Amino acid sequence: MTLKQKSIGRYISILYRQGQSFITSEMKAHGIGSGQYPFLLVLYDNDGITQESLSSKLIIDKGTTARAIDKLERAGFVLRKTNPTDRRVNNVFLTDKARELEPILYDTLASWTKLLLGDLSEEEKEMLFGILEKMVDSTTKLNGL
Repeated sequence: MTLKQKSIGRYISILYRQGQSFITSEMKAHGIGSGQYPFLLVLYDNDGITQESLSSKLIIDKGTTARAIDKLERAGFVLRKTNPTDRRVNNVFLTDKARELEPILYDTLASWTKLLLGDLSEEEKEMLFGILEKMVDSTTKLNGL
């Protein structure tokens, strides 16, 4: 297959699906699906953030955020509290159950990264991350994000 025939999107899609499958498998015993863990990751660094800010940080629409937070709340990982200064706004807080899961989730993500990077040299790893950052920058500029 020539370079012209190769699709970056195809490779990214394969890696994404494989990663979601890996994380789902590892986190299933803890009641976390692949659709919820990104929200926890943001909350670990921004406990009490508004739902709208959570959507913005993940570049995910508000409806998807609301559904994910609903699932996390029903599972006992987060609490939503009405903002006292603006009753139209919900702030999202982690529970002790979510805090106990934090090292497990980060270990799972580190395992996936180690698997992905296992055959690469340090130079290749640095090059890969530099290229990926450039690609993300290009797409966020394109989408006005």
